[in-house]
Order: sequence, then C-alpha cells, then structure tokens
Amino acid sequence: MEIILKDDVKGLGYKNDLVTVKSGYGRNYLLPQGLAILADKSAKKIVAENVRQAAHKAEKVKADAQAVADQIGDQVFELPAKVGETGKIFGRVTTLQLADALKAKGIEADRKRLSFDQEPTTAGDYTATLNLHKEVKHTINFRVVAA
Repeated sequence: MEIILKDDVKGLGYKNDLVTVKSGYGRNYLLPQGLAILADKSAKKIVAENVRQAAHKAEKVKADAQAVADQIGDQVFELPAKVGETGKIFGRVTTLQLADALKAKGIEADRKRLSFDQEPTTAGDYTATLNLHKEVKHTINFRVVAA
C-alpha cells in the first residue's frame, strides 16, 4: 500500500514522503491517526506542488536547524540523578530531563526528537541524538551525576 505521510513518523519517514507499508498498518493506524493519506494520482500531484512551493522555506528551516546544532556544539550537559553507592541510578533518566537541561542553556529542543544512543543506567558519560531536521542530526554529550 502506497501512502503519503502528512507528518514525520519515527522509523518510517518524514512529512510528504511517499512510502510503501503493509495494508494493515496503513488502514488501521496511519490513516485513522491522520498521519498519512492514500497515494493516488491526484494526491501525488498535490504533494509535488506543495513540495515545490515550500522548497525555499525548507532551506530556511534547514539553516535554522543547523544553527541550533552549531549552538549546541560539543557542550557536555550534566543531568543530576539519585545514584546508589555502586553508581547505579535509582529510577530513570529521561529525554525530558535532557530537554530541560538544553532549555536551561537557552536551546529549544523537543523531547520527542531526542533519543538516547544507550540508556543511562549508571553515573557517567553518555550520548544522545537530536533529530533537528531530516538532513540535520546532532550528537549531544551528557553526563549523569549524583544529585
């Protein structure tokens, strides 16, 4: 089943992408949730025209995303967490805490666009990926410290 995505879907594609999915996934999830439309001839023409008109806007969005990535640079963010004697974290460190740490430095980042490369389980250094744009991804270094 061919569909056109109306919004970014993690693991599938980005807005206005033409993708092929299994019929059940498209019919039972993507279409009812409003994340996609069927890719018929007229829908393809409409999306192609919209993409053509939005091309110059897309360059500005990409430049803004690159500016955010440059602002983050190689900074190391510290996330406080309750840690036991062995260094193991009580509870969990979440992307929301990392987004708040970025916000404290004046960097706006949606927690839904953050993903840990490795789940933090002990105090130490870790990395996360920030998906700013479909062509701009940035690695963020952070350190989990005892609170």
